[in-house]
Parts: sequence; C-alpha cells; structure tokens
Amino acid sequence: MRKYFGTDGIRRIANTELSPELVFRVAKAGAYVLSKHADHAPTILIGRDTRISGTLIESAMTAGFLSYGANVKLLGVIPTPAVAYLTKKLNADASVVISASHNTFEFNGVKYFSNKGMKIDDSIEEEIEQIMDSNKLEELTAENENIGISQNAEDLTDLYVDFIVNIFKDSISNNLNKDFKVVIDTANGATYKVAERIFTKLGINHKIINAVPNGVNINKNCGSTHLEMLKEYVVKNSYDMGIAYDGDGDRCLVVDKDGKEIDGDIILAIASRYLKEKNKLNKDTLVATVMSNLGLKKYAEDNNLNLVQTKVGDRYVLEEMLKNGYNIGGEQSGHIIFLDYNPTGDGILTSLMLLNIILESKTDLNTLAKIINIYPQVLINAKVSNDKKYDFEKDGVIRAEIEQVEKEFSGNGRVLIRASGTEPLIRVMIEGNDIEYITEKARSIANLIEERLK
Repeated sequence: MRKYFGTDGIRRIANTELSPELVFRVAKAGAYVLSKHADHAPTILIGRDTRISGTLIESAMTAGFLSYGANVKLLGVIPTPAVAYLTKKLNADASVVISASHNTFEFNGVKYFSNKGMKIDDSIEEEIEQIMDSNKLEELTAENENIGISQNAEDLTDLYVDFIVNIFKDSISNNLNKDFKVVIDTANGATYKVAERIFTKLGINHKIINAVPNGVNINKNCGSTHLEMLKEYVVKNSYDMGIAYDGDGDRCLVVDKDGKEIDGDIILAIASRYLKEKNKLNKDTLVATVMSNLGLKKYAEDNNLNLVQTKVGDRYVLEEMLKNGYNIGGEQSGHIIFLDYNPTGDGILTSLMLLNIILESKTDLNTLAKIINIYPQVLINAKVSNDKKYDFEKDGVIRAEIEQVEKEFSGNGRVLIRASGTEPLIRVMIEGNDIEYITEKARSIANLIEERLK
C-alpha cells in the first residue's frame, strides 16, 4: 500500500497533513523520478485551482523543483486538462496540478503528469515515495549555476483556449441555434475564466454562474457535486441545458431543460453512439469502471457495442484505452476521456462535445438521453478508521451480509463495496429496481461496516 499517493495523487488537509515540508519532498523526488533519463535541465509546469492554500502549495512545490535543478513555468489558475494538454504541446518533462478536485476548500492535493500529458501510473508514484523517504533526497540538490529558475507563464492558457475552440468552431458555427441557451456552473474553481472565453469565442448563448472564487467557496453548494442550484436555475430561467464542472475542471455533469441529471454513464452512451454513427468509435468499444450503472451495460448490449470495465479511477480507464486502442471512456462521476483530443478527463471538452451532438442532431438532451435506461443506484459512505478502510474484505461478518444481499437480487441488482482512495470512507453502492429496498440495504451494510471498522 502506498504511503502518500491515493487513487488521484496526494490529497490531504492543506498546511497540516499536506505540509509545505511534505510538498517540498514530493517535488524534489518527483522531479528526479520523472526526468532522471533526461540529458537537460528539466522543465516542469505547475497549475492550480482557486483554493486559498494554492499559492502556499505552489511555492513549496516550486522550491522543491528549483532545488533539484528543474525549471518551472507557473500557469496560475487553470483547469487540469489544460495542464495535461500544455505538457504535451510544449514538450515539458512533467507537470503538476495543485488541486483537491471536488473536495472542499480546506483540502488540497498534488497530481503529477508525465511528459505525455498523462497521469503517472502507480509504479512511478511508488518510486517517488521511495525517494522521498530515502537518504538519496539530500543528494538531489543543485548547486551554483545549476539551480532552477521559475517564470510566470499564465499566458499559455491561450494555447488551450485555441485548441478547444478549433475542435468545435466549424461544426458549432454551422449548426448554431441562438435560441439554444446554456448555463454553466464553474464551481468557483479552475474553469471560472477559461469557460467564459471558450463559450464566447464559439458564439454560444450562455450564462456563467459560480465564477467568483474567494479561496474558500470552491465546490461550496455548487459544481458537479452539488447540482441543486444548477437544476433550479435551469428550470426557473428556461434554459435548454445546464453544465456543471468540478473544482479542477476535469469532470462534467449536465442537467436537461427539466432539471434532470445527465451523469457520466448517460454522456458515455450518447457520445459513443454518435461516434459509432460517424464510424469513429474505435473497435466499437467504450470503457467505464465497475461503478458504471447496469444500464450502461444493457445499452452496450442492445447496440452491439463492447463495454470494458476497469477498477475505479480515470487513470485506469485511460490505461485500458491506451493498451487496446479505444478512444472513449470515462466514469459515472463525469470524468470523460476523448482520447482523440486529450489524454485526460476534460469537463469543457465533454460539455462541448455533448452540445455539438445536440445541435447537429437538431433535438434536445432529454430525447438523446432516452437511449439508456438508468437503474436506481444508491451510494452511502461508511466512516471508518483510515487504517482499517481496506479491512472489509477480510471481515467474515461483513462479507456474509454482502453475499446475502447479492443472493436476494437473483441477478437483477448488484452490490459494490470499495475504499475511498482519498478519505477515511468505505463506499457502499447498490443497484436494483426498487429504490426503497436498495436504500435500506445500503444503509444496513454501511452501518455494519462502521460498527466493525471504527
């Protein structure tokens, strides 16, 4: 088990658990591991979201990189997918995003990307951890003229804006309907400036909300994890579509004109069918995780598509896509990867892809979403001791309860239990036809887990 890295980088309470000292070590070790085969002083990009602790973590990260001898380009507040794109575009040796994604403001995190603009795999994270806790860290100190330098590079965001606009400008301009209105919730996060620029350049009739970050309001009752405000805004103001990003902009969820949520599974279904019709769906396959709804599996079967499922985490979805040449995959939570364009989830790209499909098909989102029947699904978090959150599989009483519930479904539902990679939680997910029944069973299992693993 890794000591520092979870399923999505390192994520902890800023300035206590995620201290500047820890960040300095992560930076120094990471710079070494990610550039040890380079024959030049490495260049590393740093982007961040709008959290109050962002500049603190950025300063510690920069110090670690410079101390090693790496040069740093500071991108400022910028979405995660923009950092991924720029890393590859500029041939940087690596990059880092300082963000805790959908978490509340007191958390922050560190996510590394390789020179290919992809999240690093588990083995590289393990190597970084080994260097962090070894005597070798002290040896990785540049001297004299070899000390790195940093520079402000916030203007590089323009390259990402142009990249996204150029993907859609012809298709959207040809099918644009000025009466089609969208409202965009940027969660007071990393997309708060760039989304406005992109949608304006494409001429889309839009309204931006929750775009006044103050350091502590990121994801607060807004964004992709809190859709209530967006749903109400869409219905009350007669918008055709509502778009919600998370704090770092790598995921997107949508609501239709009636305020109904369109999650990642539905987006995957709509987008995969569109790509199939255009003969652009590689190997007639889409990739999702084990958390995807049973309805997505049924949709794939009904439409002669292959559904490949991975363990939870968009990095594992990407690994599967790269390994077998697939070009679309994602998670129910809204991480959607269009590998033909960017090797990471991209909220803005996803929302525009969906908008483009709507405009091109000359229909509405409600109609498009009917191609998939989503089974009721309940997710309940069981709060446990952090050092016991992986013990549920070893507990015979917990296992027996799970097996009994699965037996009662007789193939018409499922139970999925997994430990959170970033928090002291065990997630209990149950799907089935009867919402009251699965809610009762999920609570029962969650309570049992809390009792036995507290």
